[in-house]
Amino acid sequence: MPLGRPVNEASGARALREHFRRRHGREPRFAHAPGRVNLIGEHTDYNDGFALPVAIDLWTSVAFAPREEARWLVRSESFAIGVEGAPGDQVELRPDEGPRVHWSDYPTGVLRMLLETGVRVPGATLEFASDVPAGAGLSSSAALEVATANALLALAGEERDGAEIALLCQRAENEFVGMRCGIMDQLVSCLGRAGEAMLLDCRTRAVRFVPLPTGVDLVIVSSMVRHALAAGEYNARRSECEEAARILAEEAGRDASRPPSLRDATLADVEHSRSRMTDRVFRRARHVVTENERVLETVEALAVGDLERVGGAMARSHASLRDDFEVSCRELDSLVEIASSEPGVVGARMTGGGFGGCTVNLVRSASTRSFCEAVCERQAAATGQAPDLWVTSAVSGARVE
Repeated sequence: MPLGRPVNEASGARALREHFRRRHGREPRFAHAPGRVNLIGEHTDYNDGFALPVAIDLWTSVAFAPREEARWLVRSESFAIGVEGAPGDQVELRPDEGPRVHWSDYPTGVLRMLLETGVRVPGATLEFASDVPAGAGLSSSAALEVATANALLALAGEERDGAEIALLCQRAENEFVGMRCGIMDQLVSCLGRAGEAMLLDCRTRAVRFVPLPTGVDLVIVSSMVRHALAAGEYNARRSECEEAARILAEEAGRDASRPPSLRDATLADVEHSRSRMTDRVFRRARHVVTENERVLETVEALAVGDLERVGGAMARSHASLRDDFEVSCRELDSLVEIASSEPGVVGARMTGGGFGGCTVNLVRSASTRSFCEAVCERQAAATGQAPDLWVTSAVSGARVE
């Protein structure tokens, strides 16, 4: 059964150090950035809403050292995203060129943003390793961007706070890679805290940390369906939300100087404007507005230890993502249905952008082993493929050593 804690940051860094020494004959420095799982609050970040992500102990690490010439050479045994190259290939970053549809677009975008903001980044060799699975909805791209940004800033001898780094990485993904993501993934990778979830106000970028309950494990289960958000569905959902926000702002006579946002709407507003929206746009808006409410409800419930209420909010979140936002799939729905019927489960829902990826499950620790065994067996019977699982925990954010 594919169960267990992932290869952790320390062991991955040791192997990466040895590879770097053997290839380049010198001692590298390291930057590490965690992936994330979103406990609740999906597709709210780019709508100026609320989210409750957790930085998890799945890591992207980069070993780095300066070069004499002004070239940036990268290599990874982990990433094989796109149509060019393969794991282990060395790639030169060319910030003056466009994207290649390749994993190196993410560090290239970060490098370009740093250069555009006046950071004098010296030439460098960077080698990456990661156990954040690509396409699983656990923010492999954000971890890659944040690790790269921290490494390049260290090489330049400059410091930035976590929020600045997150914004720069978001710009790289929005403007260079072409994914119109919100700020959530990069921010929690930079600022995460051990044992706590991060309540994020995506409009103000204010964060508040919320202790996670003791005696409960975070269990991430893969649907084994790799999502492909860059294919256009993610950007389509964002456009539909923007259309809903525009209609609602017009109905309410809101200040036209501020871009319209679903953050400003209530469910009553959405219902009132239903006749002006297509059914699809209406349902997208209803999901975002009610999801914001569920995030705040979850935070309140965690504060008083009301795990039944937390589980209810997670169940309603998944149903809304499935029916109103239409980003779930058969495998995710099966996993949530199975998990919800298992003893010791507090709550279960899909997590991440959708179209595949993973579920997040809160499971009482005494039931974790039996839960994982049952999910593997029952999902294999339902879909023909047993899932991968990670029993994980909340960790602190990115750092350089």
